Amino acid sequence: MIVSWNWLKEYVLLDMPLAELETRLMMSGLNHEGTQEIQGDMAIDLEVTSNRPDCLGHLGVAREVAVLWQRELELPRANPHESSSPIAKFARVDIECSDLCPRYSARVIRNVKVAPSPAWIQRRLTTLGIACVNNVVDISNYVLMECGQPLHVFDFDKLAGSRILVRQAKAGEEFEAINHKTYRLEPEMCVIADEKRTVALAGVMGGLDTEVTLDTSDLLIESALFNPISVRNTARRLNLHSDSSYRFERALDPQGVDWASRRCSELILDIAGGELAQGVINVGTPAEPRSPVVLRFSQLKRILGIDIDREEVCRILTALGNRPSKRDEKQVEVVPPSWRQDLSREIDLVEEVARIHGYDKIPEDVNVPMAPSSPRKLDRVLRVVRGVLTSSGMDEALTLSAVDEAWNEAFSPWTEEPAVRSQIPVLRGASCLRRSLIPSLLGSRKINEALANPWIELFESAHIYLQRQGGPIEEKKVLALTKGEEANCHDFRSVKGILESILSALHISLPLEMRPFNSHLFKPGRGAELRLANEGWGYMGEVSPAGLEEFDLRAPCTVAEIDIAPLVRLSELIPKYIEPSSYPAIQRDVNLVVDERVHWAEVEKVASNAAGALLESLRYTDTYRDEKKLGLGKKSLLFSASFRSTRSTLTNPEVDAMRDKIVTACGKQLGAELRA
Repeated sequence: MIVSWNWLKEYVLLDMPLAELETRLMMSGLNHEGTQEIQGDMAIDLEVTSNRPDCLGHLGVAREVAVLWQRELELPRANPHESSSPIAKFARVDIECSDLCPRYSARVIRNVKVAPSPAWIQRRLTTLGIACVNNVVDISNYVLMECGQPLHVFDFDKLAGSRILVRQAKAGEEFEAINHKTYRLEPEMCVIADEKRTVALAGVMGGLDTEVTLDTSDLLIESALFNPISVRNTARRLNLHSDSSYRFERALDPQGVDWASRRCSELILDIAGGELAQGVINVGTPAEPRSPVVLRFSQLKRILGIDIDREEVCRILTALGNRPSKRDEKQVEVVPPSWRQDLSREIDLVEEVARIHGYDKIPEDVNVPMAPSSPRKLDRVLRVVRGVLTSSGMDEALTLSAVDEAWNEAFSPWTEEPAVRSQIPVLRGASCLRRSLIPSLLGSRKINEALANPWIELFESAHIYLQRQGGPIEEKKVLALTKGEEANCHDFRSVKGILESILSALHISLPLEMRPFNSHLFKPGRGAELRLANEGWGYMGEVSPAGLEEFDLRAPCTVAEIDIAPLVRLSELIPKYIEPSSYPAIQRDVNLVVDERVHWAEVEKVASNAAGALLESLRYTDTYRDEKKLGLGKKSLLFSASFRSTRSTLTNPEVDAMRDKIVTACGKQLGAELRA
């Protein structure tokens, strides 16, 4: 926001040095970006944060100066002289989309004389870097920069039917703006129309067909409130930004709508002449009254660490426009002004008192009580998970939450509902919020392969976004990883081992169950659904040749994606000591012949249940197929079972008996036979 020094002096006494003004404004929240001299005036560039749209006009900055230096603020009058002809005789306004335009006001001025602006208006607009057009357009820009409320002035004679209709745009509707460019509109956009066509993009820019020219004699002055999100989306979708859209994207003062309209009308009458129709067309819902906010005086000491006199506190709040409603020895209750929509909580008032009183008056060594905090369980779980993954030689990746349509459809095991879409793509084509992290990691593998990186072991923890039928969008926190090397044929087992290491590090003793899972991204028979505590936990698989081709990958790889929520729920983060056994483990190799349909996960589950409490581990070794030796539709699963006791050294007969229990159980439940 650029502020003119000479213009600012009209509203508040400026007898301080310019440098002092810049410093005090900076210390109170309006950061000073720079100052430039322009035609004898000083253009002061101030950074205005998004919560302070009231300072996007000279009056707002002048109000800050008046409070900081305890000066009187002089507001300009806004009482235009009206004629006897009622405005209802000339124009009509209707709103079809009150959610996009909660309020619209219009005034009509007839028989104006459009000409170049007076020198004083031209000088002030030039200081702000605004081009001068004619007296009517320049006055609307002048009022915008004075109070921060955008206005638009139509050539009234060019409005078909003398009617204003606020509606949503029609699909494919075209609109030619005053910048002489044509835009294709979408139904989500709010437009201002007459009986025949669109004449303005609500809150963004007016149309070429109804712009004010030297031939214009009758005017319709628009002053309105528009939905900030709608204006922001329209400006971004069309890449069409303006001083008006910049302000409408923030919460403007609802009470400033009529004041700005009256102020603009008065200046036009004074400079361009004409007759103002009696009354105003005001359509929409009135602004809701502000709720009171209570400030406890004790909170100032607790939060700021210093005592501030109660009278000074009340003076600051009142000077800022807050209206005191109640007060006692312990607290004060105030109603915030309409132009300060950001004041809604007690802490907001504490901040206001602190910045006006002066942050520099708070000693650096002041004793401010601190409340101890601790990380969430989610954060502690993720810290353990990152430790396991990085110690396994993996690197953490950070990818965008938005992907294109191809990646969105490549892999979506968590839901079959369509992806959540963004109206404004983050990148070209990236308009879908991802339903899985795996496509993003495979895209990262492609980049690393192109850079000849031989070691591509990546993981990422982030949210995915899932639409639920008839319900809100679910943000699911997941962890995905990818592992693969040209010469390594054991990546599937390595990934499974990493997931088991995560469970072990979090002291989750539940077994990791695996069920067959088919996906076009996985090789047949090399995809699995992961289950934990009889609930779905995630998915893993070896990427199929078609999947490698889809992501333009050369080396084979394995991927996995798991839900973080079960880890948070089941983890035991307090370390527990378990005394290790001093007796040796004894191992037995088992070679079972099973049907091709039987998976290792089934064998592992049956063997674990049958072996008993002394089973320490089961480790898959290999799968062997030979129709001549094993038979048609048969395969051999080789695995090792390790047994250990905490009381004594196990004997061979004891271990053989436990092995035989495994063989017997697998034979009964899975039809397995011990291979000789």
